Amino acid sequence: MSEFKLDFRDTATAFADKSDAELREKYRLFKLLNSPFLNAIGTRITRFALSLGLPVEGLIKETIFEQFCGGETIGECEPVVEKLGRAHIGTILDYSVEGKATEADFDNTRDEIIKTIERAKNDPTIPFAVFKVTGVAPLGTLEKLSKKRKLDAKGQAKCERIHTRVNEICEFAHSLGQPVFIDAEESWIQDAIDRLATEMMEKYNRRSPIVFNTLQMYRTDRLQYLRDARKQAKSDGYILAVKLVRGAYMEKERDRANEMGYESPIQPDKKATDRDYNAALEYCIDHLDDLAFVAGTHNERSTQLLAQMMHQRGLKHDHPHIFYSQLYGMSDNLTYVLAKNGYSVSKYLPYGPVADTIPYLIRRAQENTSVTGQVSRELELIALELERRRLA
Repeated sequence: MSEFKLDFRDTATAFADKSDAELREKYRLFKLLNSPFLNAIGTRITRFALSLGLPVEGLIKETIFEQFCGGETIGECEPVVEKLGRAHIGTILDYSVEGKATEADFDNTRDEIIKTIERAKNDPTIPFAVFKVTGVAPLGTLEKLSKKRKLDAKGQAKCERIHTRVNEICEFAHSLGQPVFIDAEESWIQDAIDRLATEMMEKYNRRSPIVFNTLQMYRTDRLQYLRDARKQAKSDGYILAVKLVRGAYMEKERDRANEMGYESPIQPDKKATDRDYNAALEYCIDHLDDLAFVAGTHNERSTQLLAQMMHQRGLKHDHPHIFYSQLYGMSDNLTYVLAKNGYSVSKYLPYGPVADTIPYLIRRAQENTSVTGQVSRELELIALELERRRLA
């Protein structure tokens, strides 16, 4: 492979749109996240305070919410969308309300997702929309569908409503030519999500990649699933579109497998996950004629590898079938350096009422401490920039 390397330690680029005060606040927050003890205490206290109805939402909004979310509404997200756009970074509006259970809640979430698609229309700074199927479907029904259990009349009616909501979202996205991601979730409901995503791709990806399924490469079966999915798409005449991530539910998956006595679907170690993730990147880049993909990763090596493979093959940095993505508030060194070098890169921007996004924020905090070295790397880069600005 010919020598090609992006400078992901270019902190002047990574934090160009952060004021001195914002940078110091970011450092303080990541210092807290870097302590497993303080992190655990903080998340427990937050849950407890909210359960008692204590007025902690304002404090949350001014700290961790502000770091990782765009606002409580699409309108509140606009300044972030504009700021990222000025740096040639796309925004993915992610309505991060979790844990709802009624049909009315599911309908409301569907309507909000459709609003994000409408907002993205004809706006190059919002290249994708996204949704979780659990936002528009009951968990129990998805689990039964994944296990291919027979549904009673009530369950069948719920199943039809799930299908209708997912189709309404994807059909609307297709009508506007607006790509939409279907996020991956826990393995015990993922089969149902995969089947829905495949059906939507078959229906709406005939001419261009509109619906993207998400593959969590910390699962042992996903690399083969990717190969099989591409063969099926090619055979059935549609474009496979996938977002590749490492995964977000590792401890939960392992704990459940241990408790219920089945073999864990999760890779034995990080090395195996990295191997499959990078192999998936290579597989995708080898089949760009009938496949589009997003590298959703905070891993510097995987990001560098993909850029190197693009360089080796002489591919344009803004190739229409290759995208990069990171979460808002994380890995700005990757996002901003990719954008500066002309790659198609975007940030997931979660939003929603503070109380409703707490599950997302707590998971974000817990994931950050469980991902080896992630927060330490963030702190190191922020410290470098503080030093460069002579603020340390």
